[in-house]
Amino acid sequence: MQYFSEEHSSEVVKQQYKNCKDQRLKKIMESAIDHLHAFVKDVEPTQEEWIYMIEYLTKTGQKCDDKRQEFILLSDVLGISALVDTINNRKTLNATESTVLGPFHVKNAPKKSMGENINQDGKGEPAFIFGKVTDTEGNPIKGAEIDVWQANEDGFYDIQQPDVQPEMNLRGVFTTEENGKYWFKSVKPKFYSIPTDGPVGTMIFATGRHPNRPAHLHYIVSAPGYKPVVTHVFVKGSEYLDSDAVFGVKDSLISEYKFVDDIERAKDVGFNTTYYELEFNFVLEKP
Repeated sequence: MQYFSEEHSSEVVKQQYKNCKDQRLKKIMESAIDHLHAFVKDVEPTQEEWIYMIEYLTKTGQKCDDKRQEFILLSDVLGISALVDTINNRKTLNATESTVLGPFHVKNAPKKSMGENINQDGKGEPAFIFGKVTDTEGNPIKGAEIDVWQANEDGFYDIQQPDVQPEMNLRGVFTTEENGKYWFKSVKPKFYSIPTDGPVGTMIFATGRHPNRPAHLHYIVSAPGYKPVVTHVFVKGSEYLDSDAVFGVKDSLISEYKFVDDIERAKDVGFNTTYYELEFNFVLEKP
């Protein structure tokens, strides 16, 4: 029997998990122990620093509720969410790249008819967004579900401002028809700051980082028989594309919103003023 020591700390602790029957859980726990013990030996925290770390995680949990997930935000700003997403969505074909989900997706967003406007508060620069969903061979996918959401002109999601924005503002679910095409109306996204009034914000500012995300529109695109993709479409030319606070930007996901000043064309898509136009096509691969 080997007793606990600084030199052999992880080996001694791992012995307590030798009877774990779930081999995947056993691997996860042993790896976590190895890396955590190596971290402590590397930084050699004082007792006060370690208590601060524990209190920090406690405050992170206390900041979570049914509208906000501070642990997801913490995972995001540490680059862990982006890494887990990348590992789990390695692409071998020409399928659309994924990126982080983010903490503001909600289930049961309203189903919309094709072409509807998801902007309920009237703020922002009008935008017409369209494209198609195909498989990796270019065949259109009928019945693909497109779940979209975004922040408003002021940089907030509806669930962050329940007393300001209409419920389910800038959210909607659309379903493609025979030709795989989709289209809807919204507003051109703006860059915004992640929430900084909690432990994540404290860490961001203490380490000299900025809390901003480049302008983007969120998507979850799925269809029976295909792998779903969770992704963003980023605005070409937006600030912070090269320093996204949550490391979500990929070159293939940057697309241009083109300004349209043709009033007759605007009327054709349901606007009575100038607007922006974005085309983005999705490619889904089979499992």
